[in-house]
Amino acid sequence: MKKIVLATMAIVGLLITSTKAQTGHVEATKTPPQVIFTKLLNTPSLKNQEFKMVLVTFQPGEIGAPHRHPIPTFAYVIEGEFESTFNGKTHHYKAGDAFYEEPNLVHGQTKTLGDKPVKLLAIFIGDKGKPFIEPAK
Repeated sequence: MKKIVLATMAIVGLLITSTKAQTGHVEATKTPPQVIFTKLLNTPSLKNQEFKMVLVTFQPGEIGAPHRHPIPTFAYVIEGEFESTFNGKTHHYKAGDAFYEEPNLVHGQTKTLGDKPVKLLAIFIGDKGKPFIEPAK
């Protein structure tokens, strides 16, 4: 249970880190992701792993750019509703939903539904300094 909580907190921390600072210049949303927490984990089972909590905001009508996450991603929808095409399959999420994404699979498109912003709390855990988002190739 502790490992799941730590991993979840790590992923959220990674999402909050500025994508520009982490990857050079990746913008998957109009509003840059905001890292709200980062913690380097050095426990017997998690050596030199960085945990990041990231607040991701999509504006109404926004369609996110294709991208991938090179490390495991956990997310919780705080508010709003959206569709996300992940590895060729479209998923529908709304406030209160949580989900997990395997590393390195492509987000083809993410689009908001309705007239309210979408806010996600994303959690990443991975090797220290490894980016949490990259452009899709």
